Amino acid sequence: MAAWSRIGRGAQVSLSQSLSRIVSEGGGASPAEVASALRGAAALSRARGQHASSLHSLARGGLAGRGAFAGAGGRLLEPASRGIGTTPARMHPESAAAAESELSDAEAREPKAAAAPTPTRRMPGLSPTRPGEKPRLVVLGTGWAACRLLKDVNTRAYDVVCVSPRNHMVFTPLLASTCVGTLEFRSVVEPVSRIQSALATNPGSYFYLANCTGIDAKAHEVYCTAAASDGRLPSDPYHFKIAYDKLVIASGAEPLTFNIKGVEENAIFLREVSHAQEIRRKLLTNLMLSENPGLSEEEKKRLLHCVVVGGGPTGVEFSGELSDFITRDVRERYAHVKDYVKVTLIEANEILSSFDIGLRQYATNHLSKYGVKLVRGIVKDVNPTEITLSDGTSVPYGLLVWSTGVGPSEFVKSLDLPKSPGGRIGVDEWLRVPSVPDVFALGDCAGFLEGTGKPVLPALAQVAEREGRYMARLLGRIAAQNGGGKAHCAGKADLGEPFVYKHIGSMASVGRYKALVDLRENKDAKGVSMAGFLSWVMWRSAYLTRVVSWRNRFYVAVNWATTLVFGRDNTRIG
Repeated sequence: MAAWSRIGRGAQVSLSQSLSRIVSEGGGASPAEVASALRGAAALSRARGQHASSLHSLARGGLAGRGAFAGAGGRLLEPASRGIGTTPARMHPESAAAAESELSDAEAREPKAAAAPTPTRRMPGLSPTRPGEKPRLVVLGTGWAACRLLKDVNTRAYDVVCVSPRNHMVFTPLLASTCVGTLEFRSVVEPVSRIQSALATNPGSYFYLANCTGIDAKAHEVYCTAAASDGRLPSDPYHFKIAYDKLVIASGAEPLTFNIKGVEENAIFLREVSHAQEIRRKLLTNLMLSENPGLSEEEKKRLLHCVVVGGGPTGVEFSGELSDFITRDVRERYAHVKDYVKVTLIEANEILSSFDIGLRQYATNHLSKYGVKLVRGIVKDVNPTEITLSDGTSVPYGLLVWSTGVGPSEFVKSLDLPKSPGGRIGVDEWLRVPSVPDVFALGDCAGFLEGTGKPVLPALAQVAEREGRYMARLLGRIAAQNGGGKAHCAGKADLGEPFVYKHIGSMASVGRYKALVDLRENKDAKGVSMAGFLSWVMWRSAYLTRVVSWRNRFYVAVNWATTLVFGRDNTRIG
């Protein structure tokens, strides 16, 4: 009997090793090996009871988890259903730990040399598309480039999957107006499901509220982490993967801080609706707190000192809106502290450097006339209540808005992809990422490689939008050529004309019904260049027509009319 027991234990250990190998290799096991292992597990189950039976179940469950069973012809078959693969309950972290504990107890009873490896947890996600199915286009981001692509892409040729930590597009040129109540926040956002209805209606198209954390170009997979799950998902953080045929990276950029200490902790950027909400909340809070009794003159001045760092279009437009808000609304509704409210704009060089000298001078004079103090300097350090300039000057503040341009995000920096000057993802003339098949990059995260001979384009909305429009046409052309939309099938496709960007001009509001309009291709070209009230009318008309949908155009028009008649709303919510 002892001999038979040793033989049985040896068979069980051998079977455990075989099953573990099959589970780990999945599709790499031959049909004969699978069938033999399952027969052995069943026989051992009858001979020895529950533990061997659990191995038999593990073998079948592991093979099912891999999505493959041996067919009659010896070919591994894919699962019958397409779409989101789910992690079996036994493979969630808690159940996996229990399974590993069970196997560890079993291994402890066997000789150490015969210990079997523990199973690994499988990541859920979208499996690769099959022959006959539409190719899958995965788009990372919901900025200008991504949303223009989503709007124009041919959903009859592609299933579209969008991954982003926000489910809407922000019309950034009007974002500064929401900070002071000129516009409501919903007027400048458009849900992606309205931009591309297929994301909500087509069975093969999805929107995932998640951050992309990695890309495996060889396996044609992206790895994602669900955004803000707060422990409501089976695991926190919740990870999943998506197989793609074509991948477009349009994840945008991040504000530049130049590694200045204290910026991240104390300054507010102006890139998202949440930033505008925070600015509005803090501005109104400081206005109300400054009226409390017992505050010193210095503390009132600090609370009501608004500092803007960065003299680009965003910084100038916000300063102009803030100056207009102070002149028209604050002095009327906060009469006790109206003389303490100040705005300072700090720029290292000249404001609006992309405009010609005449328009820059007009903006400087106008802002100075209506109370914006212009300071030329470089920020050295940022503290919770004051900033220090490179010349040693200390500037106390109650609200600090940081708008000094953008640079590559940490996600872009982490990708093992070619880089253009400045650290963006390098692309060729067709916006493809060289040496990585089926991957494209658009918008602020991408730039031309040095080998193309083209300069890196500026991080502007009009650049990103035109790249998105071009990419939709390019992908349509690829899909029309012998199934070129599928992975590894676009190498010999006719891509047509390369992408060419032509600048159509710039606009910027400076407050008090004044704006700058420069419709020249560059500073040395001929064209319309003007400033004043007529420019402000052109600025508003252009942005009203460029807002994403008729719904938002209606909202913006109503908000402008309401503000003109009744003034800005100063209700503090939240």
